[in-house]
Amino acid sequence: MERCILATGAPRRIGFISTRFHGSDGVTLEMRKWADILTDLGHTCYWMAGQLDAPPASSHEAPLAFFNHPEVAALQEKLFGVTVRSRAVTNEIQRIKELLKDELYRFIEKFGIELLIPENIHAIPMHVPLGLAMTEVVAETGLPTIAHHHDFAWERERFVVSAVNDCLRAAFPGALPRVEHVVINSMAQKELARRCSLPSVVIPNVLDFETPPTGIDAYNADLRAEIGLKDDDVFILQPTRVVMRKGIEHAIELVRRLDHPNAKLVISHAAGDEGGGYIQMLRERIAEARIDVRFISERVGERRGLTPEGRKIYTLADVYPHADLVTYASHYEGFGNAFLEAIYFRKPVLVNRYAVYARDIDPLGFKVIALTQLVTNDVVAQTRALLADRAQREAWAETNFALGLKYFSYAVARRKLVARLANLYGEGV
Repeated sequence: MERCILATGAPRRIGFISTRFHGSDGVTLEMRKWADILTDLGHTCYWMAGQLDAPPASSHEAPLAFFNHPEVAALQEKLFGVTVRSRAVTNEIQRIKELLKDELYRFIEKFGIELLIPENIHAIPMHVPLGLAMTEVVAETGLPTIAHHHDFAWERERFVVSAVNDCLRAAFPGALPRVEHVVINSMAQKELARRCSLPSVVIPNVLDFETPPTGIDAYNADLRAEIGLKDDDVFILQPTRVVMRKGIEHAIELVRRLDHPNAKLVISHAAGDEGGGYIQMLRERIAEARIDVRFISERVGERRGLTPEGRKIYTLADVYPHADLVTYASHYEGFGNAFLEAIYFRKPVLVNRYAVYARDIDPLGFKVIALTQLVTNDVVAQTRALLADRAQREAWAETNFALGLKYFSYAVARRKLVARLANLYGEGV
């Protein structure tokens, strides 16, 4: 497909800033996509974070910006779940904030940054001093800013009780001129307007639907055998981290009730920072259900390569083409990258109708097996029928891919980012 390139005025030197640009978390993945789009438009992108996997020539690593830095983690423990903080805690917030302001100014001066994109810094308060530092730097420099918000404090139970409400009002998200606010779903847009009287635009998570996936090739052709599956096994893929909100217990229940001797549930990622108790519960459920579940996180990475034992490491793009069904039964998502991946790879998908899906995605007409918190007899029957009907799976795949191209492609993000730049610089689109 020929891409339409939009005029965005003069090329800009753009600085992405976050606590972490590393690995495969949603924030990092979306920022890489934005950077690809902006680079294609002629801009130059630079990176600052506490953890980085960007090239050193275009990045500035500031370890204190990482939310799990020991000093930051120790401070954050004193800020939430209580309603009063000591003067010493306030002083510690200010001390770290000032150190981070110095790092931000170094980054701006080092690369001649003309446009800032703070990535989730002004949304979820996992690093209060960084949010304050970012706000003050924007206020002091007047640099045009696109603040990209993935999830807000009010969306997370652990931030409800707080000793830093003054900081949250000042910087999460704050209210400064020459700042364009971007959210990833319409619910966040409405809440931002209601709570903070701030306008925003929705730029959903996207994938490069203009460039179809490569599928099975010489490298990944042996993946099934490598993870212990046979050609005639029903490969049911759960392509997420093992955290409670992903609803993996629904996938286990579905496989149990399918009662198919060759059905295998494959979980691609490891447990997250909240996964200890949850994964133990899942293992108990698996034992009770007497189903075959494969945890393959040690064989899945960001890039192809080899484990220390010399075994192949595959990417998610290698795993998806082998799946017969994708399960995505999350209780809550800010958007839903795994849903987009499933339709990008033309795979049938089972979805729990979490709020953002129900409001922003479901009305667009995607063909899925939908459940609402329960694996019912109807859900099991639909799944059996779909797995037995290749023609229907292919028809759904084509419909879903076309809708993904229309609503969640790079072209969508490209148009909306161009408009943000036009607003900030007064240039025609």
